[in-house]
Amino acid sequence: MTDKVAAFKQALGNYPTGVTVVTACNDANEPFGLTVNSFASVSIDPLLILWSLDKKSQLHSYFTVAQKFAVNVLAYNQEHLCTLFSSKIPDRFAQANWSTSALGVPVLHDTAAILQCKTFQQIDAGDHTIFIGQVLEIDNAQKEPLLYHRRHIGEIPKSFYE
Repeated sequence: MTDKVAAFKQALGNYPTGVTVVTACNDANEPFGLTVNSFASVSIDPLLILWSLDKKSQLHSYFTVAQKFAVNVLAYNQEHLCTLFSSKIPDRFAQANWSTSALGVPVLHDTAAILQCKTFQQIDAGDHTIFIGQVLEIDNAQKEPLLYHRRHIGEIPKSFYE
């Protein structure tokens, strides 16, 4: 690894982010999903969000053809889902509490929020693809989020609010 790549990873690893699990279904209506922390809002009119995925990911080809997906914003107590959906376990959904939404996408239960989207645009960006979704449905439970910072996962410290 070059010095510049190491410095890049260190700098961005020091930037805290929320943790999401992006889910969708394949042509056989089987759910798939993975942990994503490269998530951001894009636009209010229309409502757009984005996330990115490494082109080497086993699920990359599935997401490139998915017409709908859900961004499940993990709650502070869902570290197990972060770990599960970042693993190589074949049937991750067998170990998660989830259901299929009215829009036909798998959604995880008890999350901080769920944004159900239709694929709006995909952008080639180096070794990643940026997926932009138009938000169709929002479920906002107002729970505290799960955070990722310096390779650690956890909740916002209570002292942050004091």
